Amino acid sequence: MLFLETKAGGRLSYQQLGSGRPLLFIHGWCMSGQVWQQQQALADQYRVVIVDLRGHGYSTVPAGGMQGFAGYGADLVDLMETLDLQHVVLVGWSLGAQVLLKVYARVASRLAGMVLVGATPRFTAAPHFPFGLPPKEAEGMRLKVRRNLERALDGFQRQLFVAGELNDQQLAAAVNAILADVPVPSVEAALDGLEALMTAEMLHEAVSVSCPALLVHGDQDPICLPQASAWLAEQMPASRRLLYHGCGHAPFLSRPDQFNHDLRQFVEGLDARH
Repeated sequence: MLFLETKAGGRLSYQQLGSGRPLLFIHGWCMSGQVWQQQQALADQYRVVIVDLRGHGYSTVPAGGMQGFAGYGADLVDLMETLDLQHVVLVGWSLGAQVLLKVYARVASRLAGMVLVGATPRFTAAPHFPFGLPPKEAEGMRLKVRRNLERALDGFQRQLFVAGELNDQQLAAAVNAILADVPVPSVEAALDGLEALMTAEMLHEAVSVSCPALLVHGDQDPICLPQASAWLAEQMPASRRLLYHGCGHAPFLSRPDQFNHDLRQFVEGLDARH
């Protein structure tokens, strides 16, 4: 485990494995870099960098507080500048995908491409974007977090997968072990991330993305609806969308071999283009 002192005064935790073209992985709400354990296999070919967002995993909250997507984005820029990541492929899941949309304009010159997993530019539904969850569902989660964070997160993790997705006992055991390794964030971090999801909108940012992008989505995702990534695919001219059949919100966990294969193919396509 490595640490970076950020400009905001926090301590950002990250891992770095392998060498070659850098791949930077960003996790989702109330998770940590631990969720990318099965993607560490990519270090045989690439420089794999896995970060804990502020307030998650082993990263601390700076004195100025969480600050939602602005805070996540600032720390990500600090990390990319410190490690001098060039021609990098950013991989973001769920909230992490929104972080990438938010920070895109600030790091575009460093990017070769982006991979957005279970992504949406807006978590809650609105008249101009109906492909989100009803606001009352997010509000219900906020109440659960305030009551009992660990119980709320246990329920959330059960919603990541759909019926039959983890029928293979060996796969289920591996996924459960990975999720069990995720440190529970503070209530402050959980609520801040949830508030960011409930209020933030990246529709304009998504339209501005011009780099090659791979959109990976479970076709039965109940958390970030598949229609959201279909909307993204229409707005991002250099994007390609892959639907994983029989999958929910975390296809990189339930279909790691397929996901790693698709990610390698995407990066190889970038190399061929370059």
